[in-house]
Amino acid sequence: MTSFTGIWVPLVTPFRNGNIDFPALQKTAQHLLASGISGLVACGTTGEAAALTEDQQLAVLDALIEAAPAHPVIMGLSDNNLPSLLSRLERIQQRRIAGLLVPPPYYIRPSQAGLVDFFRRVADAASVPVAIYNIPYRTGIAMELGTLRTIAQHERVTAIKDCGGNLATTMQLIADGNLAVMAGEDQQILSMLCLGGSGAIAAAAHVRPDLFALLPSLVQAGQLAQARAIFYRLLPLIQKLFDEPNPGPLKAALAMMGHMQNELLPPMQSMSAAGAEALRIELLRLECL
Repeated sequence: MTSFTGIWVPLVTPFRNGNIDFPALQKTAQHLLASGISGLVACGTTGEAAALTEDQQLAVLDALIEAAPAHPVIMGLSDNNLPSLLSRLERIQQRRIAGLLVPPPYYIRPSQAGLVDFFRRVADAASVPVAIYNIPYRTGIAMELGTLRTIAQHERVTAIKDCGGNLATTMQLIADGNLAVMAGEDQQILSMLCLGGSGAIAAAAHVRPDLFALLPSLVQAGQLAQARAIFYRLLPLIQKLFDEPNPGPLKAALAMMGHMQNELLPPMQSMSAAGAEALRIELLRLECL
């Protein structure tokens, strides 16, 4: 069973001249894992999955599995057409994956009962652990506490990436103990860990993954002053990485660091010149350049 603990990275998808840059993808994944990251997420929102074809998404997943044979890789799976989603799930599960990261169906805004039915059908079809991706500002639907508790009763639903924005719900899910509760908003990593959350799925951890990876163990050991010092050192970076739509700033940073080209698929745009210069100064402060 996959342990949804520690700091996981939802990987960007590097491009070169409009094509997926698989060498850069694999090299980045190996660098992150060597720095202490617990696991990888393929084809999340940071990976521009919505702009990739199904075959491209599977190719990204295959490349990451090849690059990280001894580490867990989970796959993002989103669709507002349930038969299409379940068909893709069959193809995904022909690979060695550690789990699935599944948001509610976007745009159609189902009822709470509809959300329960949707996740039950996905979990019934899954042969691996399922993590709920609660992100209402992207899907258009907020998942209520009762709904999450009901979905969590399924034996294969084991975690949640929490971008719900409701602290009371977050704390109750942690207190219930039925789901591994992972921060999905990077600015909330330290507070989530201190509340008893299991970790985070953090895009910002592409940069200085060594420092991000220290946070869970420091909190668990009660070394809060050290954890706070590291987190507040990272906080200006986190803020700058989300000043403009993700993953624009992140790809700008990774390009400055020499990991990949600063290339995104339309309609995503590269970071503005002014934002990139402020980000460059922050990378220098963190000794990334």
